[in-house]
Amino acid sequence: MNTQQAKDLCNSFPAAVEALHGPPSNILTYTVGGKHFAWFKTSEPEQWRFSFRATPERFLELTGMPGVKPARFMARYHWVTIVNVRAFPEDYLRELVQWSYERALASLSKTRQRVLLAATEA
Repeated sequence: MNTQQAKDLCNSFPAAVEALHGPPSNILTYTVGGKHFAWFKTSEPEQWRFSFRATPERFLELTGMPGVKPARFMARYHWVTIVNVRAFPEDYLRELVQWSYERALASLSKTRQRVLLAATEA
């Protein structure tokens, strides 16, 4: 999976919102209902590094893999950063990002979830 395919995956989820934040953060974020589920770094030296949330068990597994490290400032919440999405197994990445999206959506109230999902179906 390349960077554009990863962006397309994040945008494919119902009610997902993409937002580009300029300096000093320089990140491209993906949220659902205001809750982050993934982001890309858009400036050098870490350009196109991809971060998302994982389960505590997967966090340990992932950070033991080459090319994956704890996300800066967010590792305590079990966020990981993939240095190069092209080098990561595509099916596994899809599964992980799907979980991160579902976790963000589940953190919203049931009413908010229904409103967001209904708006995307209309």
